[in-house]
Amino acid sequence: MSLITQRVALARNGENDKVICRMASGWAVMGDVQFLQGYCLLLPDPVVPSLNDLDSEARALYLLDMARIGDAVLQVTGALRMNYEILGNSEPELHCHIFPRYAHEPEDKRRMPAWFYDWKTAPPYDESLHGDLRKQIAEVLQAANGG
Repeated sequence: MSLITQRVALARNGENDKVICRMASGWAVMGDVQFLQGYCLLLPDPVVPSLNDLDSEARALYLLDMARIGDAVLQVTGALRMNYEILGNSEPELHCHIFPRYAHEPEDKRRMPAWFYDWKTAPPYDESLHGDLRKQIAEVLQAANGG
C-alpha cells in the first residue's frame, strides 16, 4: 500500500494523529516534520494518481480546499506567504504540500523551495509541541465552513 493511500486509510479510521480535519476533497494533515511551523498537506479522498485524474468539479474542489488550508495557516501562524506544491514524483498519488514561509527564515533558504531544508534533521511532528497549532488551524477551517 502506498504512503498516501495508507495515510488516507488511517485518517478514515481515526488513526492518523496528524489529521487537522476532513475537507470536502480529502484530509488536511500536518506534515511529518515541522521545520516550517504549520507545514501541512492535503490528501485526496478518494486517492487518485494526479490532479489530472479528477473531473472538473473535483479538481476545483481540491484546489479550493488547498487554498483554504493556506488561508488558515496564514491566519494562525502570521507567515509571510504560502507555497503550494503538487509533485507526485516520489509518491505517485495526488497530494499537495502546503508550506508557510517566514521572514525569519535564513536568507539562503527563504528564497529557495522548502526542499532545500535538511529534512532528515528537521523536527518531527510532535503532538505535545505542535498539537495546539494543529487545533488552531482546524478551528479556523471549521469556522470558515460554518461550524
